[in-house]
Amino acid sequence: MPIARLVLQPLWRMTRGQTLGVRGVARNDAGHILLIRHSYAPGWMFPGGGVERGDTLEAALAREFEEEIGVTIAGRPHLFGVYANFDAFPGDHVALFVVDGWRGSPRCSLEIAEWGFFDPESLPEGTTGGTRRRLAEMNGDAERNSMW
Repeated sequence: MPIARLVLQPLWRMTRGQTLGVRGVARNDAGHILLIRHSYAPGWMFPGGGVERGDTLEAALAREFEEEIGVTIAGRPHLFGVYANFDAFPGDHVALFVVDGWRGSPRCSLEIAEWGFFDPESLPEGTTGGTRRRLAEMNGDAERNSMW
């Protein structure tokens, strides 16, 4: 799957004017944030992925959590914001949700090389800038920005 994604994703993006992704901020009982590291891209980030034709944002988020890390979202996630992710692709947008409840034990997969729960004040080296900025916004340490 990672090799197919590396080959097909650029072709897919050239045929679409807009792309939409979802990410979810999930915490454990200690308030630590769930972050993942993909097998095909650098950096620690929130779990999530692309919204497919016919998906709602919430359905896409639930599918990505199940597929990527084996976690089931319990209850409705809350939309925190929608961001332009033009550094990744000129027409890309990301919807960020707060996931208040979930079940299961996170796991690695072909797509996910590592996962972990991290204190928001002590994020791992390599945490992406977008992830750090969103956490700063959530904590009230930064103004909201429309760019990922």
